[in-house]
Amino acid sequence: MTIQEKIEQGKTFLGIELGSTRIKATLTDDTFTPAASGSYEWENRLENGFWTYSLDDIHSGIRGCYADLKKDVSEKYGVTLQTIGAAGVSAMMHGYMAFGADGRLLVPFRTWRNTTTETAAAELTELFGFNIPQRWSVAHLYQAILNKEPHIGDIVHITTLAGYIHSLLTGRRVLGIGDASGMFPISGGNYNSEMIAKFNEAAAAHGFGKDIGAILPEVLKAGENAGSLTEDGAKFLDPAGDLKAGIPVCPPEGDAGTGMAATNAVLPRTGNISAGTSIFSMLVLEKDLAGVYPEIDIVTTPDGAPVAMVHCNNCCSELDAWVKLFAQFAKLAGSDITKPAIYDLLYNNSLNGDKDCGGVIAYNYLSGEPVTGVASGRPMYFREPDGNMDLANFFRAQI
Repeated sequence: MTIQEKIEQGKTFLGIELGSTRIKATLTDDTFTPAASGSYEWENRLENGFWTYSLDDIHSGIRGCYADLKKDVSEKYGVTLQTIGAAGVSAMMHGYMAFGADGRLLVPFRTWRNTTTETAAAELTELFGFNIPQRWSVAHLYQAILNKEPHIGDIVHITTLAGYIHSLLTGRRVLGIGDASGMFPISGGNYNSEMIAKFNEAAAAHGFGKDIGAILPEVLKAGENAGSLTEDGAKFLDPAGDLKAGIPVCPPEGDAGTGMAATNAVLPRTGNISAGTSIFSMLVLEKDLAGVYPEIDIVTTPDGAPVAMVHCNNCCSELDAWVKLFAQFAKLAGSDITKPAIYDLLYNNSLNGDKDCGGVIAYNYLSGEPVTGVASGRPMYFREPDGNMDLANFFRAQI
């Protein structure tokens, strides 16, 4: 059977991931061979002290990404994408999306990049005897409670970006266990009931009378039924109306789960490193950690195994900014070189640099960095007055 026939008969799988700088979509056939892809570039903004994307950004981005995929299918195979065997969504983990009774987003989406929850994270870590990072959803919620933010009384449910997109597509408020473990600590395949009780008691002392267990999304493991694409979901993803409803959709996951699945690092004593806008290592544990370590988060694999995660907010954002600068120079110089080609040139040329980068030091903190106790970012670079400041060393320092 040709790939064209497989696409027409729905013997395909669609994965969509909302990363920090790009939304990506990949269509594979039933042998897991990539058949088509689409993408959409976007960027978060610092507004009113919070790193965020607007709902318009999110809606336009995911539709634009799917439209790009649909165009790729049409150009490669001469068919209009109408049905898919199964689909799934992943997105940047953690963060805070709080919704009211009418489905309205109560405050702009607060992403994982924010470092505004230090007090809440510290109090919850002590309360639970379990490390709660600043970027976790429960830290954002508790900080909002401590700050007595007006929207707190209107909260009906909270979720992550992947959970939000999944609800638009299927109408179900669920979350994969890996992403859920970045909202609230997990134990025995669900939210930790003892910590739920401790949170409710602490929050009630500050005037928040709701049960956090009731406002968190339902937890599902990989392979469990997470619903199917509704008529409204199909129209949202493909406003042209070609995509048919009824496609099964797997539990939505975070980007950490994507990395573990993509590298087959899901069994105990396996691990992976993901380097993008942020950077993190994931080590699947044989048993729970004996103590609480502020640098180590405990999350899970997509099927619920415990994972030790070390996450840093800052990785490639500053590097990407310099690539864009070189791309602008190339355009001014009359070159039509593509951005991927610029990356290749700069990366490969950095191999010619000195081992010490010629005395060039890059400080890539675009945002705050909890692991090193830095509250906010100020990207910059330094160089020795008598150092070897050339292109290879400069970009080697960025890497």
